[in-house]
Amino acid sequence: MSPALRLPELMVLLINLPRSTDRRARMERRMAALGLDYELMPAVDGRNRLEELLPSVDVAAFERHVGRDVLPGEIGCYHSHLRAWRHFLASDAQVLLVLEDDMVFHDDFADALRTALRGRAHWDMLKLSKIRAKQPVCQGLLGPYRLNAYIGAATGFGAYLVQRETAQRLLPRLLPIRAPIDRELEQVQRHDIRHFGLEPFPSHPQDEGQSTITGSNFGAVKRYSLSRRWTKYAEQTTHLMARVAYLARKGRLQPRHAALPLE
Repeated sequence: MSPALRLPELMVLLINLPRSTDRRARMERRMAALGLDYELMPAVDGRNRLEELLPSVDVAAFERHVGRDVLPGEIGCYHSHLRAWRHFLASDAQVLLVLEDDMVFHDDFADALRTALRGRAHWDMLKLSKIRAKQPVCQGLLGPYRLNAYIGAATGFGAYLVQRETAQRLLPRLLPIRAPIDRELEQVQRHDIRHFGLEPFPSHPQDEGQSTITGSNFGAVKRYSLSRRWTKYAEQTTHLMARVAYLARKGRLQPRHAALPLE
């Protein structure tokens, strides 16, 4: 076991479906090796609570934005992250690290986490892993890491940091569900947040194609026909143009590679 990594202002929550015992066991081993104190946060089971949770979804907006039916696991995942934020805000912690139960930590994860916290004046939410992180624009350097904004898609919510003030401001406006949680919060222009990535990312997801949300090798994902998906592409184009305009207004389209001050 690694020496304990003690970061007093940080809360760490590991989201895990109680029935996903193999995932929990793997993550417990990884967390023990990392030496980071954490709490286990039971995930919301969208499959078993679908009838209860479905009214929290703007189904028409979701279908228009994503181009397919909403998955029960996506609804549960979304509410799991909201549950984590509420638990965080009920505490005295200043920063929350949320981890999903398929994360692999790189050798530099502890150092990256310390660096991110020392540079917290420069971000509101910070990705420590990704599924997609397209068209990055460097906003400055935090130690050996690039602090990147993204023009394109920035998805994946397996490991990220959020500050107390950001969670307080955003939580009341995150329902109804209009998209998966990561795609909702990549809309920086809508939420007016400094949602950046710390690259090179110090962790990555690894589920061997067995997702509790999208099924085995995305088998649960049933896209609409192209004639029904045109609204998705129209919305993506609209969001892209709005994001570019927002980043331009905020001065974030010009790459900067100067070192940023750390606390």
